[in-house]
Amino acid sequence: MKKVILSSLCMFMASIVLAQVSNQEKQVLLNLYTATNGPEWNSPWNLDEPVETWNGITVENNTVIGINLLFNNLNGTLPASLGKLKNLKKLELSFNPISGSIPAELGNLVQLEILAINGTAVSGSIPESLGNLSNLKQLHLSSNQLSGTIPESLGNLKSIEIFNVFDNDLYGTLPVELANCQNLKQLMVAENNFKNPNDFSVILLSNSGAKIDLLENSPNIVPSRSIIAVERNESED
Repeated sequence: MKKVILSSLCMFMASIVLAQVSNQEKQVLLNLYTATNGPEWNSPWNLDEPVETWNGITVENNTVIGINLLFNNLNGTLPASLGKLKNLKKLELSFNPISGSIPAELGNLVQLEILAINGTAVSGSIPESLGNLSNLKQLHLSSNQLSGTIPESLGNLKSIEIFNVFDNDLYGTLPVELANCQNLKQLMVAENNFKNPNDFSVILLSNSGAKIDLLENSPNIVPSRSIIAVERNESED
């Protein structure tokens, strides 16, 4: 009987050990914590507790699928290692004093559906690699210090529903391919210096429920009331 109990206990303990995210994924999160001054976050992580208990982290099938650290005082730069979270579906880092550039390695997150980095101090150009995010539905990069042009590769975002780069220092032309994205419903590009935003108006208006904020003083288009979209969990309502 004792052997049976001992064997069962060993199996139970083994299952606990196995039911954890990998050391690599945990290290990526630790990199983010260190690079953005984790101890000073509004809700810092208890690094002695399992990853699935850390604030803003969603774990499914022992892998990290969600990071939601909205309004959490992340202060620093984003580590390139975030690109190793291959099963990540949501990355929400809006309204934090994050600086530096957007890592090109985020283009490796091929399962990503929501990328939100609104209202930070990130600067530099939008990585061309983001065009690899074939499952991306929402791109929120508003109210930052981004400059340069929109990479033509972003026209490859065939699943995109919301494209939000409002209030940056971007210029040039918007990729024409974006207008052909059948799922695109919200295009927020005002407060930049684009040459061709009105070229999108007729096509976007043909999409059911389209919301458009192209240019602040566009004579033919009423800007959408929703300028900055913040992702929330249904459980928060």
